[in-house]
Amino acid sequence: MSRRGFLSGLKTLSVLLGAEVVYGQFMPSGLIPAAFAQSDTPFEIAGKDGLVVLNDRPVNAETPAHLLDDKVTPANRLFVRNNGIVPSAPNPDTWTLTIEGESAKQSKIFTLNELKQRFKHYTYQLTLECGGNGRAEFSPAATGNQWTTGAVGCPKWTGVRLKDVLQAVGVNDDAVYIGYYGNDQHLSRTPGKAAISRGVPISKAMEDESLIAWEMNGDPLPIMNGFPLRLVFGGWPASTSGKWLSKIVIRNQVHDGAKMLGKAYRVPCEPVAPGTTVPDDEMCIIEAMPIKSLITYPQSGVQHKLSKALAVRGHAWCGSTSVKDMFTSIDFGQTWQKAELSRPANRHAWQHFSTRISFPQTGYYEIWAKAVDETGKAQPMVLPGWNPKGYLNNACHRVAVKVIA
Repeated sequence: MSRRGFLSGLKTLSVLLGAEVVYGQFMPSGLIPAAFAQSDTPFEIAGKDGLVVLNDRPVNAETPAHLLDDKVTPANRLFVRNNGIVPSAPNPDTWTLTIEGESAKQSKIFTLNELKQRFKHYTYQLTLECGGNGRAEFSPAATGNQWTTGAVGCPKWTGVRLKDVLQAVGVNDDAVYIGYYGNDQHLSRTPGKAAISRGVPISKAMEDESLIAWEMNGDPLPIMNGFPLRLVFGGWPASTSGKWLSKIVIRNQVHDGAKMLGKAYRVPCEPVAPGTTVPDDEMCIIEAMPIKSLITYPQSGVQHKLSKALAVRGHAWCGSTSVKDMFTSIDFGQTWQKAELSRPANRHAWQHFSTRISFPQTGYYEIWAKAVDETGKAQPMVLPGWNPKGYLNNACHRVAVKVIA
């Protein structure tokens, strides 16, 4: 784990240090105690392996690109993005999900067992990516967790279709949006104050691949990824896929819960110059994520012998359609070579690319990756349009290679 964050409450800190942390209430969030600063002992998130911690209040951690090489993301390698305090020991046997709202024909409460028994189960491989993935590259810097490339993953999710549950409750003709509420607490611990409550248009909610899920890769959800129940909307910002799901509201207006208003998960409706102050009413909600790709092999900084071709592979994805073509470059985008590209396992699953690269001489190289979707939209070589919150960076991913004799 990275030393950029420290996952512990004061009681745990005191146990590890062997003494009370005097004035511990004033310790800045994300700061590592000096006693541990030189320690070789890694910090840990339960159920995760190799992630880089960005913050501890709330817990946020990303996965280095080379650890995302699996075609199906393992649970221990899926990033963590929290807005509040993770529920303590949620009990699936007593868990319930309430469906209500202005555009619901009735209010209904389901137990987790009722969901499993009443509705048909589906499994889809769905790509989840934080809307701020890549934020660290923006200049001037944008506020928020400084994600690099690792706030993305594509596990297999099992659950029931959201539309089946909504239709069982009944949806009025005036429905335009759904919103969710989870059992995570606001950082202030204020009773009734939601840490996050976002949602999607009713059309997205009614897609076949929109799930209420309880399993990841055949096992119960990890606690950090929403156990025992969550929403999964592949291809849209992961913030729409509510965790620790306890309530869904069917709305006759755009949902106005926490993190839906202001500049949260919004970008300027029209392009602006870097550093521009944008009024809230000129910001538009992020929907489908843009075309993007990630080199997962080799790891950046590798040394490679000139006499051999280098195997290169990774993933590519797009929030609204499929990836049509994949290219790599070793001359900073002057020329591009087409890579092999697989079809997605299902809609909203990422696709895998591979190629072999030969180098003309020894020296320093960068391998750049560029994906193109079915409409012809391609990843930009440099940062896309600046925005105040640093969302939607889909610039070409690049890794360094030193070619030796």
